[in-house]
Amino acid sequence: MAGGWARDDAVNDQIEVSTQEAVARARLKAARQAAVGESAHVCAECDEPIPEPRRQAIPGVQFCVSCQSGRDRNQRSIGGMNRRASKDSLLK
Repeated sequence: MAGGWARDDAVNDQIEVSTQEAVARARLKAARQAAVGESAHVCAECDEPIPEPRRQAIPGVQFCVSCQSGRDRNQRSIGGMNRRASKDSLLK
């Protein structure tokens, strides 16, 4: 009952694709964390020293707080994108 020009199961298909993409991202992130091994002493991006408390708190850390924050912001802007217009926006 999607209505319009979409087939009835188009909404379910989109939900399934979005879910599969989120699961794939989570699995990739987990695999990267498991494979990193020892924490770096200097940031891989800016070459600033990584404080010892951060290295102990996050095994396998490769970035300083500042660079990791920037990477996290970029990931958030990439992920979670709704490829279909919401019903509310179509009604306006």
